[in-house]
Amino acid sequence: MAYAVSQWKVFRFTPQIIVALVLVALVPMGPTYVQSLATKILIFAIFAMSLDLLMGYAGILSLGHAAFFGVGGYTAGLLAVRLGMDNLWIGLLCGVLLATLVSILFGIITLQVRGIYCILITFALGQLLHSLASKWRDITGGDYGLYGIPLPTLGFVHFEWSAASYYYLVLIAFVICFFLLYRLVKSPFGKTLQGIREGESRMAALGYNTWLFKYVAFVVAGMFAGVAGVLSAYHNGIMVPGDLAVANSGLAMLMTIAGGTGTIYGPVIGAALIIVIQYYASIVTPDRWPLILGLAFVLAIMYSRAGVGVYLYRLWKRML
Repeated sequence: MAYAVSQWKVFRFTPQIIVALVLVALVPMGPTYVQSLATKILIFAIFAMSLDLLMGYAGILSLGHAAFFGVGGYTAGLLAVRLGMDNLWIGLLCGVLLATLVSILFGIITLQVRGIYCILITFALGQLLHSLASKWRDITGGDYGLYGIPLPTLGFVHFEWSAASYYYLVLIAFVICFFLLYRLVKSPFGKTLQGIREGESRMAALGYNTWLFKYVAFVVAGMFAGVAGVLSAYHNGIMVPGDLAVANSGLAMLMTIAGGTGTIYGPVIGAALIIVIQYYASIVTPDRWPLILGLAFVLAIMYSRAGVGVYLYRLWKRML
């Protein structure tokens, strides 16, 4: 009997085991472009998960979430390029801290209104930072971007980076972020956010400070988006104003919706799906890959409204 139960548990967690083996063992053994693509997927998975905390759990739609991604990346890049401070821990700490401070300020402004007005304010604030990055040429490089961002040093030991070693760094960061966000949404705080999403007036009548809960979620989401921005800056070696723009926020929103909002694993699947489609579509049709990306989004909305990740989860439960 115990043997049968243990077999069932192994079978139940087979998808997670397969994913872990692929991420830990197979990807580093692949070509450099595969390692680079997997690194980008993990970075945007962190970015999409942070947005899902707002969209899927707090019910806040944001078109300016890329602002925190860009602030984190630009901070780490400026420290490395302008000041020569390419230490990973300093860049990560300062990038996440500044992204959190910006989210603290933006959250106060954004959450004064609701609905469509909230979306418009996030759009305006994001475009404000995008315009600032474009015009402040002496500091940010303007439309040409802040280029020449080196891979970071670890500080305590001399280390030569490779595509595989940086991938492992991003993988560790992804696992930490996934675990923290998973514990957060499964906590009483996460359950309260879901209650606010379903009926804010009812939760307020029960005595909950709904504004404060949404504000904390907004700040935490900005913090995790800053982590993704810092990792992206080191990975790409360049930050451009487009990293702060609404198009980048829309890309994260597309990943979240395609994978499944209100789940932590859904945005991860959505990020993998969208990044892979974007990569291969840009090779086949460099001028028309946004059209293919848009078509994929339409098909996902029409035939998988709950999200690809949710449907895969339901299918696996049926098999069990």
